[in-house]
Amino acid sequence: MKILFICTHNRCRSILAEAITCHLGKGILHVASAGSAAEGVIHPETLTALERAGVPVDGLHSKSLDEVKLFNPDVVITVCDSAVNEACPLWLGAALKVHWGLPDPSRHQGSSQEREQAFDQITALLTSRISRLMAELSNTSPPGDMAALLNALAAS
Repeated sequence: MKILFICTHNRCRSILAEAITCHLGKGILHVASAGSAAEGVIHPETLTALERAGVPVDGLHSKSLDEVKLFNPDVVITVCDSAVNEACPLWLGAALKVHWGLPDPSRHQGSSQEREQAFDQITALLTSRISRLMAELSNTSPPGDMAALLNALAAS
């Protein structure tokens, strides 16, 4: 299964989701992330949060939707509130589209320790969701309704 995570700038939440899914979905899930208005750089605290969680960061980079045009995802998951109402490109037409609205930890207005906690909370939430998705996919009988499963994960 191919999953594409989309966030407006592709510098934080979608990068976290991509890296965590690559790490946990070894061989079962193929993943990419992109931004509708990609900044071209990853927020430095994103990489630090992934390293704290033991998730490899090799090969990550901020990408535009044009850069993943040939990826052909089965599932597209938007992870920021500003991306939920954006039109997906036509080439994503057949993909299942789900929204996992997550707060942007890079916008947290606290101390460096509070910002670190905000990044760690989003990292932990994504790790939990992806772990549960992997558990469902590895069951002997795959989930019948993928949309229902992904939407249920969004509510958790």
